[in-house]
Amino acid sequence: MENQENKYVAGDIVFQIVNPASKLVVRRYVSRIYYCKFADDPERKELALFEREIMN
Repeated sequence: MENQENKYVAGDIVFQIVNPASKLVVRRYVSRIYYCKFADDPERKELALFEREIMN
């Protein structure tokens, strides 16, 4: 079960602050890290980001 400490949940669309042109989809949240896949290229390697590194 996910804790309520996370701001985003699986399936949310977010953007990386340093590269806002790429749309990301939150796949899961574990130990304060968001694992996000690229919405336009799901085969691309996913990113592991902290909450401070993403925005919606």
